[in-house]
Amino acid sequence: MKEPKEPMIEKNEPSSLKDAGGEELARAIYEVLDSKKARDIRILRVNDQTVITDYFVICTGNSTTQVKSLGDEVEYKLGLRGRDPIHYEGRNNGSWVVVDYASVILHVFSRESREFYQLEKLYGDAEEMMIESSDGESSSAE
Repeated sequence: MKEPKEPMIEKNEPSSLKDAGGEELARAIYEVLDSKKARDIRILRVNDQTVITDYFVICTGNSTTQVKSLGDEVEYKLGLRGRDPIHYEGRNNGSWVVVDYASVILHVFSRESREFYQLEKLYGDAEEMMIESSDGESSSAE
C-alpha cells in the first residue's frame, strides 16, 4: 500500500503589483528599501503639490555602491511582481538615483545629495505616510 503524498506547500509568493495603485506601490518600495537597510525612508503624498506623480519615496544610501544597489534592488524586486519602471535615471551616478513608476517616484540619495536637494523641505506641505518597518516600529523613518 502506497503512503499518501504530503500536500505540496506553496511558497508565499508576493502578490502582483501590475495593477497596484500608488499607495500599494509605495509600500512595496518601502519594504524593499527597509530590507536592504536604506536610511531615513520617507513616503510623501505629493499629489496636491505636483501633477507628475502621487507619491515620492525618498531614502539615503550609506555609500555610492548602496545608492546604486538600492535602486537596482527595487527595480528587480518590483519587476518580479510584474511592475517595471517607466524610467531609471542616475544608474552610473553614485550620488542619486531616480526610479519612476508613474504614480510613485523613488529618490535614492547619498547623504550629501539629500542635504543639497532637500526634497522634504521643498514638498513640506505633503502628507507623510506612516509604515511599520521590519523591526516592528511604526514610522516613516528609520
